[in-house]
Amino acid sequence: MSRTSGRRSERGSAIVDFALVAVVLVPLFFAILQLALIWHVKSTLTAAASQGAHYGAGYQHTPSQGAARTRSIIEDTFGADFRDRVSARATRVDGQPGVEVDVHARIPVLVIWGPALSVSVSGHAVKEVLP
Repeated sequence: MSRTSGRRSERGSAIVDFALVAVVLVPLFFAILQLALIWHVKSTLTAAASQGAHYGAGYQHTPSQGAARTRSIIEDTFGADFRDRVSARATRVDGQPGVEVDVHARIPVLVIWGPALSVSVSGHAVKEVLP
């Protein structure tokens, strides 16, 4: 009687182990990447809206110039085909005249089954005026 006749062979078990672990780890990996992409896009859009609002609130600048500045920053960062909607308007910030820039965009999906998300951010700035 041979020594291995009483035990099962473990041949091929690594493939089964990999398949079982990959079913959990691959979706988890893509979920983490998608969350990182969402965070990056939202942070960048918030910064662009804020910079556009500050530009539009500058002396002798208009809210529409702030919106154009925001679009330019978004295009430089994400490319011309990134679909977004930018709007700017005069508003009041803590009782002072100001500018508000709103950005609405769809976040790209990494995998085919991922969620399609929309994000809306805004930036505010107090209007610069001469005394």
